[in-house]
Amino acid sequence: MNDLTWQAIAIVIYMLAMILIGWYAYKRTTNLNDYMLGGRGLGPAVTALSAGAADMSGWLLMGLPGAIYLSGMGEAWIAIGLTVGAWLNYVLVAPRLRVYTQVSKDSITIPSFLDNRLRDKTKLIRIVSGIIILVFFTFYVSSGMVSGGKFFESAFGLDYLTGMLIVAAVTVGYTLFGGFLAVSYTDFLQGLIMFLALVLVPIVGIFITGGFGETVASIQQVNPEHFNLFASSLTIAGVVSSVAWGLGYFGQPHIIVRFMAIKSVKETRQARRIGIGWMILSLVGAIGTALVGLAYFQQNNMLDENFDAETIFISMGQILFHPFIAGIMLAAILAAIMSTIASQLIVTSSALVEDIYKALFNKSASDKHYVAAGRIAVLVVSVIAALLALNPENSILDLVGFAWAGFGAAFGPVILLALYWRKFTNIGALAGMVVGAVVAYVWGTVPQLSGMLYEIVPGFVLGLIAAVVASLLTYKPNADIEKEFDETLTILKTEKE
Repeated sequence: MNDLTWQAIAIVIYMLAMILIGWYAYKRTTNLNDYMLGGRGLGPAVTALSAGAADMSGWLLMGLPGAIYLSGMGEAWIAIGLTVGAWLNYVLVAPRLRVYTQVSKDSITIPSFLDNRLRDKTKLIRIVSGIIILVFFTFYVSSGMVSGGKFFESAFGLDYLTGMLIVAAVTVGYTLFGGFLAVSYTDFLQGLIMFLALVLVPIVGIFITGGFGETVASIQQVNPEHFNLFASSLTIAGVVSSVAWGLGYFGQPHIIVRFMAIKSVKETRQARRIGIGWMILSLVGAIGTALVGLAYFQQNNMLDENFDAETIFISMGQILFHPFIAGIMLAAILAAIMSTIASQLIVTSSALVEDIYKALFNKSASDKHYVAAGRIAVLVVSVIAALLALNPENSILDLVGFAWAGFGAAFGPVILLALYWRKFTNIGALAGMVVGAVVAYVWGTVPQLSGMLYEIVPGFVLGLIAAVVASLLTYKPNADIEKEFDETLTILKTEKE
């Protein structure tokens, strides 16, 4: 068998495993709570790895290594910002969100939690947040499909469109039928595959390139400043923009929904240790892959300015390993891509059904009806995202960055205030979401502004100010809200002891 056949076998085995997990989850999904939140029964390991896999997407194995390969360690500031942001998310958001969403009418989505927590009789919070989720996640899902198309084009020489459609079809299939459980279980397995691949490539690669000293020397021959975190090409605004990616965690619905689904508050601590450990090692592996790849290409006279840097992980996997193992490495990229697409689709589906359709049109239908509506929503969003992904020239990192900033600015300040501030109001939440989303969207679409500072910074800051000012102007004491706030604090104190 030739190399491509071995690799194709590995990919087919991986794809079949995803479909089987989806079928298993389908059999365990009986109601809307199961479909959208897995019955709040996730263990710490599944929570941590599924959150990590959902978070990192193709960016971890394609976007980040590509940026480090091209520009050097100055690009690592994004990884540093993300690690700090993820840790703070586990500490500040995870325990309170797990308790508060259950106390506040057993909310199963972020918009429904905000609606219930703030007693929004107008339903505007659900509708506005549902629209924000729909808009930005469509871009986010599209970025995953672009990654999928590029992956099959680079690894197997397939047409971009064909590769994109294969990834879309399998991911949509298991998400459509298995819901949140399928997404979480497949994300757990995908997180393991990604981790092993990212650890193996740089470890094996450094032996092939002659050890640590030889590898460093080869990289410095290409660019003496490649290891400099404070390279002369970097600006203060550039470093701030990169680190600011960490701000986005507080507002990512597809990540924080995992905190709502974990079994208990106590298990959030264990999930944090597993999740942050996985994240640090995976990010170090991604950076190591880029550096080893650059050294190898330099030593073997393979440097080419037309080389697509975002495919360096694919190239190194094929160079270093037996074709079947290389196929498993390739499956790691598919895992990163598909885990994120699936997570985003299930959150978008829940926003459409739970927060727009249910709130506006049909309040008393059966769970079976809503689960069917959720599946239709997955299909509709997938088709729109696929149409956006038809252009292979779209940068994965640019698409992800735009959507990440939109969520971070729109929901980040609002989630933190809802969890920690008694006087937060529904008008404050609406003001914060709208200002954050609009500023991030406009800033991100004006090249002169986005080139100066990453849009999440002005979006988050102005969204926070708008939320606080509007709340102070509209606050009125509410006994029910106070009771829920106190009950949440009591449960948190009890469960931590």
